[in-house]
Amino acid sequence: MILFAYTARKISVERVKAMKTRKIIPIAIFAVIFLASSSNLAARQKQPQKPADDSAQSQGKSGMDNMPGMNMDHDMQGMKMGQGADDSDPQAENGAVNAMSHMHHHQMGPHMYMTALRPPTPRDWTKADTIAQDLREAIEKYKDYHVALSEGFRIFMPNLPQAEYHFTSYENAFLESFTFDPARPTSLLYKKTKTGYDLIGAMYTMPKRVTEAQLNERVPLSVAQWHLHTKLCRPPKDARGHADLAKFGLQGSIASKEACDEAGGTFYPVIFGWMVHVYPFEDSREKIWGQ
Repeated sequence: MILFAYTARKISVERVKAMKTRKIIPIAIFAVIFLASSSNLAARQKQPQKPADDSAQSQGKSGMDNMPGMNMDHDMQGMKMGQGADDSDPQAENGAVNAMSHMHHHQMGPHMYMTALRPPTPRDWTKADTIAQDLREAIEKYKDYHVALSEGFRIFMPNLPQAEYHFTSYENAFLESFTFDPARPTSLLYKKTKTGYDLIGAMYTMPKRVTEAQLNERVPLSVAQWHLHTKLCRPPKDARGHADLAKFGLQGSIASKEACDEAGGTFYPVIFGWMVHVYPFEDSREKIWGQ
C-alpha cells in the first residue's frame, strides 16, 4: 500500500512538471520573439529626440525614409534617397515625393494599384463603423497637432508642399505589421494652414507582402480600397539633379522595367507597403472611407 501511494505521488509530481514545461515553452518562445522585436524597434528609434515645437525643421531628416510602414529601407531594397554624399539629390527626391503626395489615394493610374470594391454586407459596414468610431475618439486629441508631435509623430517631408501631410509614428507602424488596433493608426493626416495644421484623418498600413484576404480581415474590402504605389522608375544617378519628371517618378510615363532599363533608370515594381486612408470626421460612410 505504501509502495502504491509512493508510486502514485511520483507520477503526479512528474505530471505537474510536464504540465509546467508545456506552459513554459510557449512563454519562452514568445519572450524570444518579443525581445527580438523590441531590439529591432529600439534600433529604429535610436536617434536624438528634439522637443516638439511649431517648426517643421524639428522633425529631423527630410528623406523618404521618414515614413514607417512605407520605409525605403525595407520596401525598396536599398533605395534611400538623400542618404550619402554621392547619392543625395534633393531635387530628384522632392520631385518623386511631390508626385506621390499629389496622387489622391483613390486616383487610378499605372503607378497606383487599388483593391477592387467587393459587394458590401451589413456585417462589413458594422465593422467599418466601429473602426471609424474608435479611430475618431482616439485621435480627437490630435486636433492639436502639438500633441501629436509631443507623442512621437513625425512629419513626412515637412518642407515640401503637399495636399495632405502625414504625421507618422514609427512605433505604431511597427506594431501595425503584426496587430491591428483601430485606435492606433500609423499616420495622422493633416491639411496645412496659415497657423499650423488641421487634422482631417488617419492612415493604416500593412506590409506589401500580405494578401488581400489579410487586408480584408483588417478593414473590409467592400468598404475601403487599400492601395499600393507601383512601377516606379528612378532616374539614373548622374541625371537626378535635372531628371525629366514627365518620364521618371510616380507621375512619369515610364511604367515598365523594360522602358526603365532603356532609359538607364532603376525600376521598383512596388514601393512602400499597403495603405488605406480614413476620414472619421466626415458626415457619411462614403466620405469616411473615401468612396
